Amino acid sequence: MMTNKEKITLITSFLDELFPNVGCELHYQKDYELVIAVMLSAQTTDKSVNQVTDVLFKKYQTLDELDNAPLEDIENIIKSIGLYQNKAKNLKGIVHKLIHVFNYVVPADKDLLMTLPGVGNKTAGVIRAEIFKIPEFPVDTHVERIAKRLSLASPNDTPLEVEMKLKKKFPKERWIKSHHQFIHFGRYFCKAQKPNCQSCKIKNICKNA
Repeated sequence: MMTNKEKITLITSFLDELFPNVGCELHYQKDYELVIAVMLSAQTTDKSVNQVTDVLFKKYQTLDELDNAPLEDIENIIKSIGLYQNKAKNLKGIVHKLIHVFNYVVPADKDLLMTLPGVGNKTAGVIRAEIFKIPEFPVDTHVERIAKRLSLASPNDTPLEVEMKLKKKFPKERWIKSHHQFIHFGRYFCKAQKPNCQSCKIKNICKNA
């Protein structure tokens, strides 16, 4: 019977082999741009978000310009992604709050981040890990799927429960890297519909293989 430590070592070794240098695939140059991009990425792909934010951030280059931008124009720019009307409102709300409550500075505190419209636990975790390099293990659909396939979490666990279990199992200094590796593994290798089981070195510990 494989110990938990041996299991984590096997997983991290394979992910290090597949994805030695991975990071956030969302395009951004300023801290607030990442906040907006991560919020927009809910239930859609990073590629789709990059297509709209490349236009959005080129047209509106500051928080003040975004604050003054007509809601309808923002909707038109981001309408190719899901839930665009609600996301446009959240975007305006984020911008307004960053200006008037946080004095143009993205806060590092998780509770403060989660007061921004459309920013939940996962989004706040991504922001903290990416901008501030604070150890976090945010759980999106890819991370959740991989964790459950590898029996690192139970089938009925919520994303928050999955996150807590992953944080207990993986060394803190690996949280950010492992988060990105799980995303890439789920996005490009262990896909939801057609996982690459035949080439997988950890299939022996996978419930789906």
